[in-house]
Amino acid sequence: MDVVLTLLVGTVSQADALLMESRQVIGLIAAVLAAMLAAQLGWHGTDRLIAWRQRPDED
Repeated sequence: MDVVLTLLVGTVSQADALLMESRQVIGLIAAVLAAMLAAQLGWHGTDRLIAWRQRPDED
């Protein structure tokens, strides 16, 4: 009985540690994706602003 209880407690503690690590990894992945999205939107916004400002010069 003690062996089963020890295995159960060990399994639960390992699962808890794995979940804590996966939260950090998921947070890191979400931060990288958010930074990439912000960079992409900034790039397109800058392109549109430049294109909008150049239109009157070409007329």
